[in-house]
Amino acid sequence: MLQKLHNELRLLFRKDKESCRILYNILGFIPGDLQPYTTALTHSSHTAGAAQKAAMCNERLEFLGDAIIDAVVSDLLYSRYKKEREGFLTKTRSNLVCRETLNKVAIELGLDKLVISHNTGRQHNSHIYGNAFEAFVGAIYIDKGYNSCKQFLTQRVFDKIVNVNSIAKSDVNYKSRLIELSQKNHVPVDFILIEERNNSHGQLFISEVRICDEAYGKGEGFSKRESQQKAAKATLEKLTPNDWKLFKEKIQASTEKK
Repeated sequence: MLQKLHNELRLLFRKDKESCRILYNILGFIPGDLQPYTTALTHSSHTAGAAQKAAMCNERLEFLGDAIIDAVVSDLLYSRYKKEREGFLTKTRSNLVCRETLNKVAIELGLDKLVISHNTGRQHNSHIYGNAFEAFVGAIYIDKGYNSCKQFLTQRVFDKIVNVNSIAKSDVNYKSRLIELSQKNHVPVDFILIEERNNSHGQLFISEVRICDEAYGKGEGFSKRESQQKAAKATLEKLTPNDWKLFKEKIQASTEKK
């Protein structure tokens, strides 16, 4: 309580107190240098055509923040799940740092309202906010160092927004699950990229799952991986154990004809 009061008093005497207060509410500590945070929240679309684009937008900080998040999450999982094997840790880390999770974190923190871009509406379904969150972590590192990044991610993200235990226990990799089922039943599954186009929000990918040359689930996303995951999820929701039996019978009949 006394620390919070002390921080509030310190904010009163800063010339940039309004910006600092916004960041303080997100970070839990008073930022030192505001410039890295401003850069972290500036999307490349805002600096299009600028001579010093790389220095003005958040792409370089995004690269840095991505590595720091991976390190903190790896440390967290290694310490928390002492009896789990490497495969479990790798899979859980992948689910914790995926774009869907990072987008959610960015919006929960309110970064979506602060991103400077030509397209910042909530309906914008690309990875702009997740990327900004990575860059934001990079800015914390530049401003305060690794320990502050770890404290922010642990206390503000993984203790309040992201349920680590829930994600660790869940299997959200629909593509892997579908492939495992196909291998178990000896039925080949193909992921086909059927369309790739640009729209006002970025590059859009549309994938389709085909089993025995029949089209099943379809999914779209702003990366091939995302579109394949959604196609796999749609397929898993349709398929029944009896369907796998029918696939095997179809394959067997086709083999006998040959």
